[in-house]
Amino acid sequence: MKLQIRVSALLWIWGIFVLVPREMAGQSASNAGTVLYNDSHFHLTNYIQEGISIQKFLEIMGNKVARSTLFGIPLQQQWSYQNSGNFAPGYYLQTDAPLYYYSFTDAYIAMQYRLLSKEQQSRFDPMITGFNPADMYAARHIERVLRTFPGVFTGIGEFSIHKEFVSSKVAGEVASLTNPALDSILEFAGKVGLIVILHNDMDMPLAKQQSQPAYLEQMKEVLKRHRNTTVIWAHIGLGRIVRPVGYGSSSPDERFPDHIEIVREILEDPAMSHVHFDISWDEVAKYLVSGPKAIENCTKLMNRFPDRFLFGTDVVSPPDQKFYLAVYDMYAPLWKTLAPETSRKIRTGNYVRLFDIARQKVRDWEKQNLLK
Repeated sequence: MKLQIRVSALLWIWGIFVLVPREMAGQSASNAGTVLYNDSHFHLTNYIQEGISIQKFLEIMGNKVARSTLFGIPLQQQWSYQNSGNFAPGYYLQTDAPLYYYSFTDAYIAMQYRLLSKEQQSRFDPMITGFNPADMYAARHIERVLRTFPGVFTGIGEFSIHKEFVSSKVAGEVASLTNPALDSILEFAGKVGLIVILHNDMDMPLAKQQSQPAYLEQMKEVLKRHRNTTVIWAHIGLGRIVRPVGYGSSSPDERFPDHIEIVREILEDPAMSHVHFDISWDEVAKYLVSGPKAIENCTKLMNRFPDRFLFGTDVVSPPDQKFYLAVYDMYAPLWKTLAPETSRKIRTGNYVRLFDIARQKVRDWEKQNLLK
């Protein structure tokens, strides 16, 4: 009888630690089956550096989300009395006042993370964002953050180069794909093993039909120069009014394949095997599930390259779980048409694979360099 109990107990333990998928790590066995996704793109704070606490976010994640990135927004919206008077803008579209880089966001994220237990920390991958990508000193800022908060950060980003409405509002020099400052950032990230989440619009806002997206070739050249750096191209290069390439005058279902073709060529190129795409943001979902043909095209592409896409919400400081899960729910038509294994990888598996590798590389770099 005692032998049977011991065998049963060993089988139960083996089932938890071996059979439960790695993306469910941190969840109890009873909750493992309810996990919907790991969030590759989440902002704890907003454009005025306010938001919810890390404890509140844990409550919102519940047993629906196993793991998440953790970052603020690198830019602070200035409240200019001359511009908006007593109205305090909470978003960059609410005022003409400039945005400026806010480096304290990294310290804030690190301190929020350090409030958690080790088990709770294992569910998060904090990211460094508080640097100016037009500044040749940016890489030094990233290194300084790693030295100040060892054992905390997994990557850098989301940070932006070309971003509709935002880029032109940033005080000082405008970020550029041709600026060597960006190369120094990506080179350092590759050296350390930091995973990179980069926002760069593929085209200009409301672009008319043309032969070439405005920023595509520059972006490809940057990516090819940094093949040792794992890059997640945020939002598949889309935006609120940065529409899929070829959206033009025809219906979105007819024109969307142009953008899909560009992404396919990138995924097929061996020189860009380190490049991945996230499908975060409700503004992106509105394109990807805009109609049956768009869903079909996305499904074919993702089923062909199941290891190269990640789901993220791009939600900023959500008030409750319903709000937080809304982007995931928007993709319901896509989840239904994807092959089950593709869906699993995009929602959970690819996050675990990429961020676990990055996490280990960064910890190894810290061990080798922090005493120097």
